[in-house]
Amino acid sequence: MNRAATEEDLLVVLSKFKDRLPQSVYNELEQKLKKAVEKYKLTVDEIERIVDDVYKSYCSALIDPGEAVGTITAQSLGEPSTQMTLRVFHYAGVREYNVTLGLPRLIEIVDAKKRPETPIMEIYLVEEYRRNLEKVREIARAIEATYVENVASELSIDYAEGTATVMLDSSMLADKGLTTEQVAEALRGADVGEVLISPDNPLEIRIILSSDYLDPAKIEKLRAKILNTMIKGIKGIRKTIIQRRGDEYVIIAEGSNLEEVMRLPGVEWRRVYTNDIHEIEKVLGIEAARMAIIREIKNTLDDQGLDVDIRHIMLLADAMTWTGHIRQVGRMGIAGEKPSVFARATFETTVQKLVEGAASGEEDLLQGVTENVIIGQIVPVGTGIVQLFMASPAVKRKEHEGEGSE
Repeated sequence: MNRAATEEDLLVVLSKFKDRLPQSVYNELEQKLKKAVEKYKLTVDEIERIVDDVYKSYCSALIDPGEAVGTITAQSLGEPSTQMTLRVFHYAGVREYNVTLGLPRLIEIVDAKKRPETPIMEIYLVEEYRRNLEKVREIARAIEATYVENVASELSIDYAEGTATVMLDSSMLADKGLTTEQVAEALRGADVGEVLISPDNPLEIRIILSSDYLDPAKIEKLRAKILNTMIKGIKGIRKTIIQRRGDEYVIIAEGSNLEEVMRLPGVEWRRVYTNDIHEIEKVLGIEAARMAIIREIKNTLDDQGLDVDIRHIMLLADAMTWTGHIRQVGRMGIAGEKPSVFARATFETTVQKLVEGAASGEEDLLQGVTENVIIGQIVPVGTGIVQLFMASPAVKRKEHEGEGSE
């Protein structure tokens, strides 16, 4: 048939595959083909070829019973990882930011590091703010942690007079949206002495030191305490920049504090993202952490131009999170917490694991691959998962003879 197919023709062709494809795949195929038929005036033959190709692709993507998916996942992730570069790249082409990518980032994720080397947050704003640059700048200033050292041009300490003098930079104050009074108030909270603003110079703050800090041996401690006094912002956010993405502005923050940022007015908390997976687990739970692991690994591989099936990444994320907390892929995590004593014993501390298992009376059910290899049994993968039972002809004859004699 060379005529353009109708919707009825399409449904007739699809009906042949209704019981052979999952409902979700079938529905998506139906919707897309309806649009394609309308747009490209497909013939019935073309529709049949398309549906047949989809069915073949679906069948080839299925996993056979007994497939060693763990081994295939390890190979599929391990081999491309060796192609990665050992460099740290600039974040999204912005010179001010470095973010760990490539192999170092992948190692961070699978080792379940408590804190990423370069924590980064993406902060989206609510509808009424996201296109207003002034409002975005205002929120970015409120997020960025500002310390005295960020706005001070000079700090001098005079032990003869028992005073410290902080000279402020007017341009930095303006950039951070601060006043001298706000800086002075923060220093009062630091409890290093009496804080006064000079009547002659509005950019000069004098501190009459308390007796605790009059010892010259404590000069470095005093200097650090004054300079590291936080004036405003959210702890952990060291720097913010504003990026335009499509028709909205997004705040990129160096550092991470998911809980505090999500509470901030004007922030669309449902879209806030951090690359700190442990923080996601703490604030949003283990399922969110699992999705973050998948997203981070997928993005890391995609950035390097490496095409790895998402199912391999999902299996790795499942293995890291199925116990309810994030575990590293190593002897302190997945390998060291296997239920099998033999499997645990194969990983570095053999005698210790065997003694611990014996002392606590553990039972090894020999259900995994490693433990069956150790004792020389057929491993439960591939044809090894099949158990075949048969009654021999001799046994059957005896059974029949026994029945006849009765």
